[in-house]
Amino acid sequence: MLSWGHSRWGAVALFCFAFAESSFFPIPPDVLLIALCLGAVARSFRFAAICTMGSVLGAVLGYAIGYLAWQTPSGEYTALAHFFFNHVFSVEAFEKVGALYDRYNFWIVFTAGFTPLPYKIFTITGGLFHINFVMFLLASVISRGMRFFLIAWLIWKFGAPIKGFIDKYFNLLAILFTVLLIGSFVFIGYCL
Repeated sequence: MLSWGHSRWGAVALFCFAFAESSFFPIPPDVLLIALCLGAVARSFRFAAICTMGSVLGAVLGYAIGYLAWQTPSGEYTALAHFFFNHVFSVEAFEKVGALYDRYNFWIVFTAGFTPLPYKIFTITGGLFHINFVMFLLASVISRGMRFFLIAWLIWKFGAPIKGFIDKYFNLLAILFTVLLIGSFVFIGYCL
């Protein structure tokens, strides 16, 4: 993936990786985004926009897979669903995510989009459980945009030295930020 960082096709590859990762591919596009931003710091925000667009469009595909192709009209899992269960994620992980939608809706999509959780599970289950599409799209745009623009901003602001910091601490910081953000809304909701 890093070899795309120095290719003239890097932006196209970034879009494709981001698109695929949101619906079926296991490797997140962050690695390529970092490589491209380090290679052309002045274009960091352009790369973040490309990555966000690809990821959100891939999330729409994941939603469509869950909505249209996951179950038969009788409620049985399709061959496509069984392929995912055998190669991408387990039935147990899938069912746990489904239970989360009943309670958290927007926040579960936001959390999956911003943190290192496997986003594709949440895009597919969002479609399967028929969550509100506008809410799903809004949560995806905000969370994926925040994630990728934060990486781009860090590289734009601090350059190559920040790469080690991002590699080492980004996932932890993303989880901490999400917990604090959701916790503050829960606290406000509880107090009011």
